[in-house]
This record gives sequence, C-alpha cells and structure tokens, in this order.
Amino acid sequence: MNTRIFATAAIMLFATGCTTTTTARRQFDDIDLPSGLAYRPGDSIVIESPTVKAAQLVYRGRLEPITLGDAMRARLESSGWRQVSRTSTANDGVRQVYEKDGSALDVHIYEGLWYTYLALSASQVLPPAPVQTGSDTPPAELSTGVEEPKAASPAKTSANLEPGMVPETQTAPPKSDPSFTQRVKDFFTNLFTW
Repeated sequence: MNTRIFATAAIMLFATGCTTTTTARRQFDDIDLPSGLAYRPGDSIVIESPTVKAAQLVYRGRLEPITLGDAMRARLESSGWRQVSRTSTANDGVRQVYEKDGSALDVHIYEGLWYTYLALSASQVLPPAPVQTGSDTPPAELSTGVEEPKAASPAKTSANLEPGMVPETQTAPPKSDPSFTQRVKDFFTNLFTW
C-alpha cells in the first residue's frame, strides 16, 4: 500500500515538473520557448499599464544551459528579435539582450542546485489608445497628461522700434529628456538587478 502511494506521488511530481509551454505566457506571444520548461508563478511578476507591458517570467527545467541559450537565440531571432549583447560568467550564467520594435528583452539563463532557470525580463510599449472624437472629447492635455506646445504669439510691433530694427521673439530652451523606451529600459534594469 505504501509503495503504491509513493509511486503515485512520484509520478505526479514528475508530471508536474515536465509541464511544457510554447509561448512566454499570454502576455508576450512573440517569445517562443523550447519544451521542457515549467513556469514558476511565485518567482514571476507582470506589470501592465495602458502604455507599457512588462514582466519578469521565470521558468525552470532540466536542460543544459548552453543548449538552452542556443535554442533561445535561434527561436528569438526567427521571431524578429535582434540580439544586442551577450555576456557569460561562471557565477551569473548567460545573459542575452534583444530588442524588437521598441520592445526590450533580457534572457538570463543560470543553474540552480537541481534545475536550470530561465528568467525573461521583457518590456513592450503598447500603441496609444484610440482618440475619441466629438464635442465630448477633453483637451489633449487632460487626456494624455502632456501639455501641447502653445503657438508663438506674433511679434509685437511697438512704436518704440527704430527703423531697421527687428522685434525679438522668445523661444523656450529645448528639453533634454531621454526617450520613453530608454526610460523603460533603465527602469527594468534597475528593478531586476539583484
């Protein structure tokens, strides 16, 4: 009787560990994963907003890290991802960084005691929501939170100007603001840095 219970428990544990997935959850359909990896929801995090979707998805399996790294590169490049960099260290494993259409992806492959882990840190800029038209449409600064630039007022003519003088126009200094994609990349770099 005890042998039968033990065998049933062992089969259930083995079947749970062999769960396969073909895509990196439903959030990122263009990230194809090799079979033999089990999703770890307790180690993963997903953040979604109207403009950005980001996640760190963790998987584990009994695959060789080098083989898993080569398989991920082949699958991602066939899906249109472009590899930006690749690093490999004895203590931290392999990191591959990809980009595609304003999206960023960090693939981290490392070994644990029993399993090989795959951590995907992905961010995707979502297209803007459709703009509402009609008389009930709020001003753009209320709907987007960004104030539109105001038209420059025409130069004032003054009776104090001497002949041949040109009135001065005021210009605002240019803003030095990093791109939205760069800010998202910096955010996730800082968020997922252990």
